[in-house]
Amino acid sequence: MVGPPEAEALVWAEPAAPELLPEVLAQGPGIEWVQLPYAGIETLTHLLDRDHLWTCGKGVYAEPVAEHVLMLALAGLRGMGSYAQARRWSPPEGRNLLGGRVAVLGGGGITESLVRLLGPWDCQITVMRRHPAPMAGVDRVVGPESLHDALSDADVVVVALALTPETTGIINADALRAMPPHAWLINVGRGGHVVTDDLVEALAAGSIGGAALDVTDPEPLPDGHPLWSMDNCLITPHVGNTPEMGLKLLARRVTENVLRYIAGQDLLGPVDVDLGY
Repeated sequence: MVGPPEAEALVWAEPAAPELLPEVLAQGPGIEWVQLPYAGIETLTHLLDRDHLWTCGKGVYAEPVAEHVLMLALAGLRGMGSYAQARRWSPPEGRNLLGGRVAVLGGGGITESLVRLLGPWDCQITVMRRHPAPMAGVDRVVGPESLHDALSDADVVVVALALTPETTGIINADALRAMPPHAWLINVGRGGHVVTDDLVEALAAGSIGGAALDVTDPEPLPDGHPLWSMDNCLITPHVGNTPEMGLKLLARRVTENVLRYIAGQDLLGPVDVDLGY
């Protein structure tokens, strides 16, 4: 390991302080490759350039996040939001995931892992992605123009997208109206994918079954926000992947990419500078 002036590659481990990165890069004129730690790099997209090769954590955390999606989906469909807060015996509620219809927005590593985990549940899976192409285990892959059609018969809608200008607010009032009244929304992408005020209205009206959110807008969700008091809303504090889960996974990715860089091979998790992810 060397300092920036002698370095050819930089492993960036300060995602919460993007303002420091330009200074470090300026100190390292020989830096060719920058490895970013997270899959979501929206706080760093304004720093992307064509002078460096950029890689990120795409796919690194797919397994734990997909497991979290499965947990939230089962909890939502089975009424855990209301049962967990109950203080007396209550009437039965809940639906099966078994044989259900799942719509996933996003076609990356989280989706690939989730599709595999859903195998025993024999679900009918629709994936919406920027460029539709067949995916193993998926019944139907559609483009963004078919969003509302994909939502219209889903029991579970999973948001696992990168946050870009095109995907910001993709779950708005119109999208929520397209969902069946029993459907659950699961968001493990970014809070900005969902228009929070529209979601609050839909949950209050009971126009969808509920929402399970690992990410929110704003984040952290403020004390006293309406979402905290809703029985049909489950909230986890952005823990689909925790440091305890993720550090070993990230270390493996960095190690693999360092070996690939030395060997002159293609690196894992390349960032598309034009798309910003």
